[in-house]
Amino acid sequence: MSTIQQWRSGPDGKDLVMVAAREALAAPSTVALPAPEPAPGLILPDGSINWGCPCLGGMATGPCGTQFRDAFSCFHYSEADPKGSDCYEKFSVMQECMSQYPELYGKDDDDDDELAAAFDSSAAAQSDAGKSDAAQSDGPRGDAAVAVEAATTNQ
Repeated sequence: MSTIQQWRSGPDGKDLVMVAAREALAAPSTVALPAPEPAPGLILPDGSINWGCPCLGGMATGPCGTQFRDAFSCFHYSEADPKGSDCYEKFSVMQECMSQYPELYGKDDDDDDELAAAFDSSAAAQSDAGKSDAAQSDGPRGDAAVAVEAATTNQ
């Protein structure tokens, strides 16, 4: 079996130089590594906020990072009911800062499309309900008008 030679060098012997035969290096390693610790996530075990969490998407370090950290801290530590209702001013300051950087904090187009579609369908439903109410308030012919209108819109 081959031997491994070791030499210490550098100030106070801080550097370790190891020389081994090729056969020793070809064998599988017998070193056992400790199990990796789980990633801490947004909230650390002590209850504080992990500002380095990738889940924040860099919000804590951007141009409005200070305002974001103030608002998020206020919400996290809030004891108001409902939670965070005492943080309105801090979120307003953050929103004002973000409005100064639309290229970084602009609205997501997908969210706008979903919101517009929901608004349009809600407005259409209210419009249809308003037509039905108006037709019913026309007196004795109201029921017939509603039936005709329903038949023509369903075709």
